[in-house]
Amino acid sequence: MKIVIVGCGKVGQKIAESLSSENEHDITVIDLRSTVVNDVVNAYDVMGVVGNGASLDVLEQAGVKEADILIAVTGSDEINLLTCLIGRKTGGCKTIARVRKPEYNKEIELFKEDLGLAMVINPEQTAANEIARLLRFPSAIQIDTFAKGRVEILKFKICKDSVLCDMKLSDMGAKLKCDVLVCGVERGDDAFIPGGDFVLRAEDRLSIVASLEKCSEFFKKIGIKTNKVKDTIIVGGGEIGFYLAKQLIKTGVNVKIIEQDTARCEELFEVLPKATIINGDGTDNRLLMEEGLEQSESFVALTNIDEENILLSLFAKSKSKGKIITKINRITFDEVINSLNLDTTIQPKDITAEYIVRFVRATNNSFESNIETMHLILEGKAEALEFRIGDNSPISEKTLEELTLKDNIIIACINRNGQIITPRGKDMIKSGDTVIVVTTNRGYKDIEDILE
Repeated sequence: MKIVIVGCGKVGQKIAESLSSENEHDITVIDLRSTVVNDVVNAYDVMGVVGNGASLDVLEQAGVKEADILIAVTGSDEINLLTCLIGRKTGGCKTIARVRKPEYNKEIELFKEDLGLAMVINPEQTAANEIARLLRFPSAIQIDTFAKGRVEILKFKICKDSVLCDMKLSDMGAKLKCDVLVCGVERGDDAFIPGGDFVLRAEDRLSIVASLEKCSEFFKKIGIKTNKVKDTIIVGGGEIGFYLAKQLIKTGVNVKIIEQDTARCEELFEVLPKATIINGDGTDNRLLMEEGLEQSESFVALTNIDEENILLSLFAKSKSKGKIITKINRITFDEVINSLNLDTTIQPKDITAEYIVRFVRATNNSFESNIETMHLILEGKAEALEFRIGDNSPISEKTLEELTLKDNIIIACINRNGQIITPRGKDMIKSGDTVIVVTTNRGYKDIEDILE
């Protein structure tokens, strides 16, 4: 596919990295900054054009007339929308726009079709959604949803005194009498898609897939709390903080926001009357303690400086037993960050790239199957993909034990008209089902890609 990406900021570069790694696309990036374009061209297998992405001449130079998809992710919502409109009128391609401002939410839905937008993505809103899910189930490190919210993949750490320690996976169902499937295990820096003989150890990070009810039942049996948090302290009153607070307040969570900018505090006070807004320096340890950090059930670090967020979270972890969530935008020292044991980290650019890559793959696949959902799991070492099964799919009307799958693949769940099935060897996939596949292989677009 021919793809044009306008804007080479953090999100644009992450999208370019993700799509170019699939080695199947002809990608051109556009940015006003020549040094940034050169860096992206040198780092990834892409072409580059220096210029204004909202200029017809620049878009034509980038090949928009032949493009299949145009992705506009500059720092300006208005330029992104204008770029998509020009691209749609000029080349007839599908367009994706990043739109961040809360005041545009309603307007975009009204004009989405007129602007020819195939997709609108808001990194701050999607990051807030992710954080809100985690605060609903604070024992989880990561939660990804499938089957229109009916199925979740939850990651959590096995404690030293857990009943799961030294348990073989094949024994788990009989011993715990629960219907969940382990789809991934992280041990140190290694990630596994385990078989039945795999033995769990303390400190393993386990990813399970099941319906919401069965997940809750499983966690109760292994002694892990499943109640949502009652309150939270958010440091940083930017867009993510606003979206997050708005969601949490609706669910009855007490929200306290610490923001240093006085004008921003006044704005938040107007739009979030049920939140407690504190004008102060969130990096002031004394202020955090005065505002009840030790008693708070959760703490979210959302400043614009990664280093501040990391230090805030480390301090919070030393003082609180609550859920700690850290936003990280640009630091790429993954090994160092993982060694800090920060509980849960959120990277808005990665979440945005996941959504867009899923859309691209869904556009590029066959009529026999379609990608409904895609998430990176196991610290990005594996993909969880939800496929809708078409009438002529090569895997339909066969039992799972009859299928010859490639290595490092597990069929983790079958959704049949809302009935969630934890798959066993005798189960059969049928036309109209959606199927969740977990794999450490990359670039799958169709369900048939899983077959040997």
